[in-house]
Amino acid sequence: MKHLLIVVCALTLAACGPIKPWVKPYERQNLADPIMSFERDAVATQYINHVYETREASRGAEGSGGGGCGCN
Repeated sequence: MKHLLIVVCALTLAACGPIKPWVKPYERQNLADPIMSFERDAVATQYINHVYETREASRGAEGSGGGGCGCN
């Protein structure tokens, strides 16, 4: 019983070690894969957002550049 307590304490203390990043730098390319995006066509989505912002005169609502006059 005493040995089990020592093992449990050792495992608990080992869990408090330094935190390493979940995603390694060489694995980040897999997360940047186009298949992971929500839009089917990123260029078309940016264009639709730009047209929406131009018509609504709300610059920056969706993250694309341009002003209310449509003269980006």
